[in-house]
Amino acid sequence: MAENVCKECHRIVAGQVCQACNSTSLTSDWSGYVVIIDPMKSKIAKRLGVKLAGAYALKVR
Repeated sequence: MAENVCKECHRIVAGQVCQACNSTSLTSDWSGYVVIIDPMKSKIAKRLGVKLAGAYALKVR
């Protein structure tokens, strides 16, 4: 089964609701991903606007 991505925060989710923002607006049409371990020290997390650790899609359609 393809993983879904939240259209709001781009977090990769396993269920039907995003754990980060509680959105149900999900899509399976995405590409590229990044795993953020420490968002406070990560320059990539700052650039993407990520505040929580986890896996995020780079491009969501």
